[in-house]
Amino acid sequence: MESPGWFDGPRARDAFVLRVVMEPPWSIRVVDEAPLTAVALLSGTAWALGSCGAVAMSAGDVLLARDTEPYALASAPDAPPGAVIGAGQSCSAADGRDLSPGWRSGVRTWGNDPAGRDVMVVGTFRSRGEVGRLLTGTLPANVVVPDPDPALLPLLAREVERDAEGQSAVLDRLLDLLLIATLRQWSASGPGASGAAVAPSPDPVVHRTVQALHAEPQAPWTLEALARRAGLSRSALTRRFTQRVGTPPMTYLANWRLALGADLLDDPGLTLAAIARRVGYGSPFSFSAAFKKRYGVSPQEHRSR
Repeated sequence: MESPGWFDGPRARDAFVLRVVMEPPWSIRVVDEAPLTAVALLSGTAWALGSCGAVAMSAGDVLLARDTEPYALASAPDAPPGAVIGAGQSCSAADGRDLSPGWRSGVRTWGNDPAGRDVMVVGTFRSRGEVGRLLTGTLPANVVVPDPDPALLPLLAREVERDAEGQSAVLDRLLDLLLIATLRQWSASGPGASGAAVAPSPDPVVHRTVQALHAEPQAPWTLEALARRAGLSRSALTRRFTQRVGTPPMTYLANWRLALGADLLDDPGLTLAAIARRVGYGSPFSFSAAFKKRYGVSPQEHRSR
């Protein structure tokens, strides 16, 4: 059975998707602590403000933001304080007034002017598995990716305004596609994209090693076997892998196996023994011991949550 890859990690489940229409001047500060949010600018211009600095966005660009710190979107870097988005997608003015009723207009549409110049789609992932947690942990707190998929955004723009049977599932899958396209573009963009395991590494040896570990996490890998496969000494492989990915190969493998195992625990039909075998542990006991050491709870406790 093929193992899930990095891009199978974050998966939208009944995600919060909203079309936002704004007329300048405007600013939106986001402090909702959502696991991961993608903001696709459909038309007009905007500025993303956060740890990425002040980055100008054009139509087609996508902002990815994760839950490590607040960020803001605005018509200009010096735009006056406007809306604040808090936990549960609450929306208030800078003075605390509730803006939600007056700014709603149409199906999944919100903003200060229904005919505004700047239009974007905001997709918020409400949860993520451990594989997704590993992936998003490689991302900056917020990053703007230029025009990752020109063909996808018009489809997303059309679907977000529809109110049809199964529309939530359609939007979830489109949001998944948007995230994958954006991650591909970001991770191929060069030195600024850390966390090489998200996509093909510029180092082909590291890339092939990561592919092998992802494809067969259950295999009895050793550093010697990986080095022999790569055609390098153990020390040379460890050095190159660690420089690019941030951890040695065997540490990376252990983290990957346990992340896969944590997500497989969501399936009540899988026994602990079956999960242990699938992710490369010789027994449920050895899997449980490693799992508790990494996550602080037993597999049973994790599953019960």
